[in-house]
Amino acid sequence: MNRDEFVQGLKDIFPMTIAYAPIALLWGTVAAGQGLSPLQAWTMAFFVYSGAAQFVSMDLLKTGTPLVLLVFTILTVSMRHVLMSASVSRHMASISKTKASVLLFWLTDEAWALIERRALERPITANYFAGVALPLWPIWFSFCALGTYLGNSIGDTARYGLDFAFAAMFIAVLAGFWKGPSTALVLFTSAAVAVLAKLYVPGAWYIILGGLAGMLVAVLGYRANEQ
Repeated sequence: MNRDEFVQGLKDIFPMTIAYAPIALLWGTVAAGQGLSPLQAWTMAFFVYSGAAQFVSMDLLKTGTPLVLLVFTILTVSMRHVLMSASVSRHMASISKTKASVLLFWLTDEAWALIERRALERPITANYFAGVALPLWPIWFSFCALGTYLGNSIGDTARYGLDFAFAAMFIAVLAGFWKGPSTALVLFTSAAVAVLAKLYVPGAWYIILGGLAGMLVAVLGYRANEQ
């Protein structure tokens, strides 16, 4: 095992581990408000392991959404993982398909961003992938369960800034990809389409539509630069 690669992955992801705990606590308090027990919250966080899907599912439970529609919405929200997996797979040629398939279970938005950034400099190894992706998982499901256990005793999460932690973490992730006006155009288009979809399209389609709009602008920009 290349210990240096694994340790470098741990160092790169460490700032994200600090942000994960309050976000997981926040979800736990929301889950407690919907009647989930700490064991149920732990199980959901352990197997689903998707902050976006878990927060959306709590919103849908609150409105009494039928189970079939709830599952479909979560699948829609999670479609971005197909795109992220396809993206990082380009940089995993040295990793066997079996090992890569196992590692991709732990691929998160944050891990994806760090892997893509490192791929600009060198090939991605299984050890680096593990160092970046694995530490986030136990933090996530542990603090989700803890948040459910504490429940309403935490009080208004807004006064601690926990409600902004999710957004702040993603802003930090996006900042690492900043390349000037072209990046701004992609982000603005994606955000604008997502907001409009959120306002006028029922369900969680705003996540997919915003992502597709951003990708379309990025592809068009890339082709324009190639000509």
